[in-house]
Amino acid sequence: MGQIILGDALTVLPTLPEACVDLVYVDPPFNTGRTQERKRIKTTRDEGAGTRKGFGGAKYVTTPVSSSSYADQFDDYLAFLMPRLEAAVRCLSKTGSLFVHLDFREVHYVKVALDRMLGRSSFMNEIIWAYDYGGRSRSRWSAKHDSILWYARNPKQYTFNYESIDRIPYMAPSLVGPEKAARGKTPTDVWWNTIVPTNGKERTGYATQKPLTIVRRIVRVHSRPGETVLDCFAGSGTTGEAAALEGRNFVLIDKSTEAVSIMKKRLAPYH
Repeated sequence: MGQIILGDALTVLPTLPEACVDLVYVDPPFNTGRTQERKRIKTTRDEGAGTRKGFGGAKYVTTPVSSSSYADQFDDYLAFLMPRLEAAVRCLSKTGSLFVHLDFREVHYVKVALDRMLGRSSFMNEIIWAYDYGGRSRSRWSAKHDSILWYARNPKQYTFNYESIDRIPYMAPSLVGPEKAARGKTPTDVWWNTIVPTNGKERTGYATQKPLTIVRRIVRVHSRPGETVLDCFAGSGTTGEAAALEGRNFVLIDKSTEAVSIMKKRLAPYH
């Protein structure tokens, strides 16, 4: 079962039952200081008015279809984020886990705040999602990774389905033998994965959409079939689709009417 709720997490979460979900994954705004925007266009063949040339010299016209955007700037980021994370943790079962997806701008401050809120012993991993896309800086090392903080509600008892971890190829298969090479190896805390392709079927047009493979791995390993996954910054609904594909329930919350509209369309096959 899936539930999509329109509203601010700080208002919606207190209305949910305590300990009602088994996994929380959130991908909040990163505080980039700019408006996050994703524009979509439609290209149609038009020999008369077309200005763009394609295969065989055919002419095409491009028109804007839609765009999604939100302001990603906060004077006090922790004052915005931490009350919402605290409200989400209230909904988390005693053996559940919290995953917070950030980048280099705020991850260190949020980790210190989460250590204080949950206890340093509850911190399990900082997962690095590394990708190779976009331009290169000429003045510093180009930032090509996000950080995902994993906290267990109870560091002595939590869900970690080792046998459900997907395998990846060895970089030097000849060094490990044919049996191990065929089986592959489990990932470390550094996950190499491309971004959502611009023209891929997975792309919804929502700004800052995260890859389904990343969230699906988290859902599969850190929850069990039939349990419930919560995302209170649900955006394009990636967490909901990951949960549905893995046989989990989901609760998705977002204050954007556009996000909710995208989620409802994307997740309609799973309702």
